[in-house]
Formats: sequence, C-alpha cells, structure tokens
Amino acid sequence: MLRSMYSGISGMKNFQTKLDVIGNNIANVNTYGFKKGRVTFKDTMNQTISGASAATQNKGGKNPMQVGLGSTIASIDMIDTQSSLQTTGRALDLAISGDGYFVVKQGQSQMYTRAGNFYLDDNGTLVTGDGLKVQSLNNGILEDITVNVNALLPAKQTTELVMKGNLPEDAKGSSELLQQLKVVDGNGMDHVIDMTLKPNGANGAATGNWTVSFVDKSIPVADPTAPNPNITTVNIQIPTNTPQNITLKLNDGSGTATPFNVALPLDELTVDGGSMDANAYPDGNTQGALESFNIGSTGEINGVFSNGLVLTLGQLALAKFSNPSGLSKIGNNTLQESVNSGTANINVPGEGRGSIAAGSLEMSNVDLSEEFTEMITAQRGFQANTRIITTSDEILQELVNLKR
Repeated sequence: MLRSMYSGISGMKNFQTKLDVIGNNIANVNTYGFKKGRVTFKDTMNQTISGASAATQNKGGKNPMQVGLGSTIASIDMIDTQSSLQTTGRALDLAISGDGYFVVKQGQSQMYTRAGNFYLDDNGTLVTGDGLKVQSLNNGILEDITVNVNALLPAKQTTELVMKGNLPEDAKGSSELLQQLKVVDGNGMDHVIDMTLKPNGANGAATGNWTVSFVDKSIPVADPTAPNPNITTVNIQIPTNTPQNITLKLNDGSGTATPFNVALPLDELTVDGGSMDANAYPDGNTQGALESFNIGSTGEINGVFSNGLVLTLGQLALAKFSNPSGLSKIGNNTLQESVNSGTANINVPGEGRGSIAAGSLEMSNVDLSEEFTEMITAQRGFQANTRIITTSDEILQELVNLKR
C-alpha cells in the first residue's frame, strides 16, 4: 500500500512537470522562432519479489514477479520542426526556410536564434531586439554586420576595358558594332564613350583583324566642323591572350584631349560563325551614396548606391548542428551549444542550410489544439494518480479501524 502511494506521488509530480511544459508552450504561442517542448515518461525502479527461472526437463520456466515503483521523466524534448512564415514586409525581418540558426554575439559569447526580427543600432550594426550583434561570414571569419546609411562610395578610376563576346568571321567590310559605355577619369568624372568595332579591310573579319574606335562625346567639341580631337583608334588581332594598353583621348571641356591610359584585355573575345555580340565592360565608378539595401535568399546584404552600383555589404552566417534538439535554451529567444548538441558548423545560407526569406518571420511551432488536448490528458492523468493515493489512504484507514 505504501508503494502504491509513492507511485501515485511520482505520477502526480510527472504530470505537474508536463503541465509546466504545456503552459510554457501556450505562453509562447506568438513568440517568433519559438520551438515547443514535449515531455515523455518512463517507469522507474522495479522491486523484484521473485526472479525468473528457466525451464527444466520436468518443469516449465517461470517469469519474474516484480512490482513497479512509479514513473519518472524520460525526456523534455525541444521539437525543432519548421514552422509557418508570416509575411511582414519589413526589410530587416528575416526568416530561415530550412535548417540552421542565426549566429549572434555578445562580446565573445556566441549564441544562436531562429527569431529574425533584427534592427540597426546607432552605429548601423545589425542587432537583435536585445542588442546581440548578428554575425556575417567573411572568408571563414565571423564579423559584425554594419549598414552605414550615410556611407559614401569613393570614386574609382577606370583602369581597364574588358572585351567579351564574339566577332563573326564572315562579317562584311561595312559591318560594325556600336556600343556606348562610361569610363571614369582620375578626377572622378564620368565620360560617355562611343565604341565602334568593324573589320579592318575587306578580309579583316576572316583573319580576326578588327579596328576599334573610341570617341568621347560627354562634352560637345567647340567646333563641330573641325576634326574631333577625342577619337582613339586601335587595331586588334583575335584571338590573343595579350592585353593591349591604349590611350583614350578624353574631352576635358577646353577643346583639347586629355590622355587617359587603360588596359584592353582581349582573351575573352572569340571569332567564329556566330553572331556579333562583343561588348566592353569598363571598371571604375563615380562617387555614390547608399540609397537603399536589401537581403537576398543566400543571406547577402546588397547596398544600392546612387551611382548605380550594387555592392555586397556582408553575408549572413547560419549555424547547423548534428543534434539541434541538444541545444540549451538560455532565454530571450536564444540558444547555446551543449555537450550533446555538437559543434556549430557555420556557413552561408544555401550551403546545406536553409534559405533566407526577407520580409518574413518564422512563427512559433506551437499548435494550440494539440496543447489543449495534451493538457486534458495531463489533467486526467494527475486526477487518476490522486485516486491511487486516496484509495491507499482508505485501505490504511480500514487497517487502523481493525483495532476498534
């Protein structure tokens, strides 16, 4: 009888713990990135009244006789299943579609989270609502992500015009290709250049001998009837792996041409029977201010500048674990490694990890209908265990009454 009472007590304690976990799940039904808990039970020690015996020639075997001494908690699991994504439209709201955790830091302490409601602090650093710094991955090194909305991209002088594409070997002598491009001089000013490609002579296309002309038309010449001093003409031979160094004549507005040296790589040009689709791709840029930024599916943070350039300001890091259920919850929507979670394997999104859904947040994976059902079973289980105690108490009372 005393054993039954203590078994009932152990059952009551276990169901109390289960109700605690259910209550926490329901309390976090609207917590972004929250992963629900689950309680499982197991039986505890068993008192052996008689052991098992094996069969003999004259007598069959006998099973052991054991009395169980109650139940105990087998595990409290974190169920890390993917939950639904809620669209918010906010640029800094990020959700992970698939495996992985955002990496955040406070000093040297490294933590992980699925809640992607991020913000920019006064220094432009990407942080969580509690100020933990979101990490990016740069050449295998974790770094803070900084988006300086007042950033100015300095001007960079054009140093080369990379030629790419194809020039047909059957082009006629009168065929030509016209492309307009921009180059930036040493003062950070851009110049509109008309580039013309045409075969050099009647047999130039077949032999890969072409003429390239560059004309700076950014500022009108003083005398349109006079010879244009801003024309540069060079002959190129294709195919070749040897880049040419040419001197462009840029219009400085004074009616004279300013020499401007650039490289003209030709190794990506081909000559065959295809179409005429050769183009020049100049480097360099004018000064630009950051106008906006966006975050792509692979975690890259792209800054859009007023000069038309789109540059990557950083790339979000995602951590993956051998046993994500082994992570320890430390509050504030964050987790940390434990001895059973495995070491964080950190890489960028899409490399065996989930993708980033910008403008969305991952909802809690708590299902209210399931939690209320579990609450009912826990309540009935608790009540059943109280009946064990009251029944045992009534039997003890009967024993006491035998003396009367």
